[in-house]
Amino acid sequence: MSNAAISSLVQTGTKLYLDSIDPDLVKLNLAWGAVGATSNPIIISNLIRTGRFDSMIADLISEGLDDDTICWKLTDALVSQAQEEFMPCWKQSQGNTGWVSFELDPLLEDPEVNLPHAERVERYIELGKKWSANQSNRMIKVPATPAGLDAIGPLAAHGVTLNVTLIFTTRQYRIARDNVWAGAKKRATLNQFKSVYSIFVSRVDQYTGENCKTLSSDAQGLYGILNAKRIWKENQEFWASNPTPLQQEIIFASTGTKNAADAPWKYVAALAGSDIQTNPPETNAAVAASSQQFSSKVAEFPSDTICKELDAAVEVQHMENTLMEQGVAKFVAPQKQLLQTIRDKRAILAIR
Repeated sequence: MSNAAISSLVQTGTKLYLDSIDPDLVKLNLAWGAVGATSNPIIISNLIRTGRFDSMIADLISEGLDDDTICWKLTDALVSQAQEEFMPCWKQSQGNTGWVSFELDPLLEDPEVNLPHAERVERYIELGKKWSANQSNRMIKVPATPAGLDAIGPLAAHGVTLNVTLIFTTRQYRIARDNVWAGAKKRATLNQFKSVYSIFVSRVDQYTGENCKTLSSDAQGLYGILNAKRIWKENQEFWASNPTPLQQEIIFASTGTKNAADAPWKYVAALAGSDIQTNPPETNAAVAASSQQFSSKVAEFPSDTICKELDAAVEVQHMENTLMEQGVAKFVAPQKQLLQTIRDKRAILAIR
């Protein structure tokens, strides 16, 4: 069941990923041309609430497992199901596409727990090794926090395929890329080395909308795109100088529009042409329902005048600090909600 609008996007060179592992949505998006997916606690929690997985949860409860163990066993099972669906893509591309991302425990970054830095790093490494073991097409998602960035080098050296997420700035990207590359070079071979770097886009434009109110109407809402394209260009140049058998790619994440005045495919269109777009189901559905015909735009930058205006208005370090604080909160709170959802489901299933 191909779709003309999505087919035109894929034909630009974009690899389409789905920001969900809902089995029904995976099948639909696969038919449209998606070649990968990602998971997170919000996705898992929403799936549990549908009631479609009650029997699986009941079985886990009957084993006497606690809520945290059920959470991770269920996540593992659902991600594995999505991996099976994308395995043909992975095999056909020899490991270049067909990946499903598995997010490590966000509570490692919980400010209320406040784990020491070294302990966080150790836990990221431990969990990354655990959840990647014997998983051909699973990416391990690690945030670009200080502890996450320190963990990805050892994980890359161990052979773990990484999705470094929560990246907002070139500074974060460079540290992530260099740490992963340093680790990868310790492997016996680079044949299966694959890494991706998730650049968040719309959240950057949310930041400028709230903090850079003097921007002209022509410039407002463009810094997320400019920032992502600059990082994409640098990534292209770096790996051209350090070639590997598989592509080391940018993931354009947070591509759902948050401004009601924007077309749902604003970021899809602006970033079409290369690497990976991990789009929310609603964004892919809006594209599929449209008559849009996409062309490659990822290498096209705003005018010099707009770029200068944006660069003068945005204090990059403040932006990074602000968005990272918000981003960590948006990682931690959903994980707590996921655990609460499991507790609620346990209570409901107990009285049936």
